Amino acid sequence: MEEINYQNEIKTQPKPATTPNNPAFTWGMLCHLSALCGFIIPFGHIILPLVLWQIKKGEFPFVDENGKEALNFQICMSIYFVISWVLMFVFIGFLLLPALAIADLVLVIMAGIKAGKGESYKYPYI
Repeated sequence: MEEINYQNEIKTQPKPATTPNNPAFTWGMLCHLSALCGFIIPFGHIILPLVLWQIKKGEFPFVDENGKEALNFQICMSIYFVISWVLMFVFIGFLLLPALAIADLVLVIMAGIKAGKGESYKYPYI
């Protein structure tokens, strides 16, 4: 009988919480994660989030907030990349450029995960 009770206890345990299937969360997540295209397509880190944000900002307020945040961060990162490229002439940029690329990658993934869960994410400004 102990086995039956044990099996019944397992069946009655609550399932882990899952994120709701909300299209606003999906589009918000895509606004952040689309910036990863910048590693493959030149200026893709700005163009793709801009296009997604412009298409869906009127439909979902969550996408409007996340799209603005993602685009603002990517514009700032572009400025930082240009500055570090200029600093390569004094050899400081050789250290800054990989650090910025890693920070961009990690922060974009973190923001995409948060947006997928329905939470707004504010990027830190380095």
